[in-house]
Amino acid sequence: MAAAGEQILHTEYSEIMQKSYIDYAMSVIIARALPDVRDGLKPVQRRTLYDMYELGIRYDRPYRKCARIVGDTMGKYHPHGDSSIYGALVVMAQEFKYGMPLVDGHGNFGSIEGDGAAAMRYTEARLQKITQEAYLADLDKNVVDFIPNFDATEKEPSVLPVRVPNILVNGAEGIAVGMATSIPPHNLGEVIDGMIAFMKNPDITTEEMLDIIPGPDFPTGGIVINRDELPAIYESGNGKIRLRGRVEIEPVKGGKERIVITEIPYTMIGANIGKFLNDVYSLVETKKTTDITDISNQSSKEGIRIVIELKKGADAENICNLLYKKTRLEDTFGVNMLAVADGRPETMGIVNIIRHNVRFQFELATRKYTTLLNKEREKQEIQEGLIRACDVIDLIIEILRGSKNVKQAKACLVDGVTDGIKFKSKLSQKTASLLRFTERQATAILEMRLYKLIGLEIEALIREHEETMKNIGFYEKVLGSRAEMAKVLMRELKALKQEFAVPRKTVIENAAEAVYEEKKQDAVPAVLLMDRFGYVKSVDESVYERNREAADAESRFVVSCMSDDRLCLFTDAGRMHLVKMEDVPAGKFRDRGIPADNICNYSSDTENVISVLPLAGIRGKSILFVTKSSMIKRVDGAEFDVAKRTTAATKLADGDSLICAGEAADDDTLVMRSEKNYFLRVAVAEIPEKKKGAIGVRGMRLSAGESLEAAWILRGDESPSVSLNGKEVVLNRLHIGNRDTRGVKR
Repeated sequence: MAAAGEQILHTEYSEIMQKSYIDYAMSVIIARALPDVRDGLKPVQRRTLYDMYELGIRYDRPYRKCARIVGDTMGKYHPHGDSSIYGALVVMAQEFKYGMPLVDGHGNFGSIEGDGAAAMRYTEARLQKITQEAYLADLDKNVVDFIPNFDATEKEPSVLPVRVPNILVNGAEGIAVGMATSIPPHNLGEVIDGMIAFMKNPDITTEEMLDIIPGPDFPTGGIVINRDELPAIYESGNGKIRLRGRVEIEPVKGGKERIVITEIPYTMIGANIGKFLNDVYSLVETKKTTDITDISNQSSKEGIRIVIELKKGADAENICNLLYKKTRLEDTFGVNMLAVADGRPETMGIVNIIRHNVRFQFELATRKYTTLLNKEREKQEIQEGLIRACDVIDLIIEILRGSKNVKQAKACLVDGVTDGIKFKSKLSQKTASLLRFTERQATAILEMRLYKLIGLEIEALIREHEETMKNIGFYEKVLGSRAEMAKVLMRELKALKQEFAVPRKTVIENAAEAVYEEKKQDAVPAVLLMDRFGYVKSVDESVYERNREAADAESRFVVSCMSDDRLCLFTDAGRMHLVKMEDVPAGKFRDRGIPADNICNYSSDTENVISVLPLAGIRGKSILFVTKSSMIKRVDGAEFDVAKRTTAATKLADGDSLICAGEAADDDTLVMRSEKNYFLRVAVAEIPEKKKGAIGVRGMRLSAGESLEAAWILRGDESPSVSLNGKEVVLNRLHIGNRDTRGVKR
């Protein structure tokens, strides 16, 4: 029941959810994750820079604690977590992230290798000079709109009056709801030239613009290797830029060479440098190459230097191609030039972005020069009033001496009202009645100090008036002609370029696809060791021989093979997993190895390995399978020479599992033991050969609910034995019986 005066509204729940989600999505898109195309800043960045401007933390003043900046920004403009504000502040100070850093950081602001910045209570910051002069200048000239902050106690700019396309200069990245932006940084000087070219020719094409701005200019340098694809990327705003690090090959004593990486792809900064080093280690461990002897990261404040030492006679160019193909030394930068334009997200090409920025520059200039013109006209009005007042200064003094109050004197100066004012003569009164100063002029006259009547001061006033009239003429000329305004803008842009532009760091070219010619390694004898926990490793045959006793005792499987073999791991689930020996890490005898799960599809959680056989050794031979329910068969080993990493080794009935899989010849015998200690020995020749998809035939007759406990394949004169009830049962002394019989009790 609704209370008196209340009304219950019935609304479809799905409609509420849809509206709420759309409101949330738009809030994230517009007010958090995506930059504005005009200033290229997200709200948190814009608010942080404006707060630093308001606090007076200029480039030529002392640094201030970042905690102060973050706290002030959070309290006044950005009611979110301090970590997001400090994170934005840190990134704007990192020269390896930004093409043109906007904040001058003092202290530990992180490193290119992914080290985080120190806590905000330890670091300090101030604005960069370019930020102050090209991003925050003219805020006092009404060039942008100011809007209330979150609690309407402060005003903040809706957009900063940025003089250059910051969205291109520093790039942008952000993830919104259902969309994301990823814009690479570009060279400031080239972007300014692009703006000037657009002002001269608004119909400029993307190809013509790329003659001026050839592509991205990453702060980490590197090489863009798909120049021919850039026109399509910059036309649509979408695509993939392929990057490579800069590599130098240096000679070393003894006829050796080493590869030195001096610049990395932009996508490698941070933790990916460590991942690159690990990837190179993996190439050596997995024997993709044996030419790399050492790798070291010798990077410092002076720059990147990653050194890869090579064996004597190694083909350095070929190793470089291997690194391009197998590591992030060659990577792609996904471009999605999405930004907020006219209040909505839009994907734009480079010409469209510059168009929006040029239009914004004209808007800024129009508002700036309109404000300046109005101020100059106010000055003109006051100056003309003061000059005119100097000509009749005796009369004005007479009016002031004869007036009872300021209001009476001002009324006489503005409207010629002489009532109540004592004059020396009727002529003075008549002349005073003809005065018609404006309100602003009258106020200035009444506030004028006597020293202004000195002759030199009057001359200075006249010169100042002439300068004011000159400024008014210039401002009216700029505001009256778009071409004149464009000249002014181009002149200012050229001055910014001259002061702040830096040489290009990234090379733009076309490069051929990296082709790595893998040298065929000579196969050598090796031994695979697999322990009871499923860890595998490979050791040289000589190492195994020296440690045979320990290896046999500690390993569940010991398999002799060649280093280029493939191994078949048969599991109790009836599956076979192929493992390349080259994927098994080679090491010392006491090395732990790696889980088999890491190099094949085997899962130790759902199956257990019961046998490991080299594929080369079973071609042309038979593999004997025995299941728990006593189903047996032989399968031609050639059936397991497949390309798939995992295949069904045998078909199993529901609830059944594989207990034995091994190579078997016609003159071998198979011994089966049941749970009730019945033994049956049969000749392998009596076991039919079937396809791997068949279940097989019954090997031993079992009683109800009984299953096989174990199975052994006996070869030649082997005489294994098992202990049973305190007695030894020698398996090769068992009578050879017929298949599908009960066997003998022991």
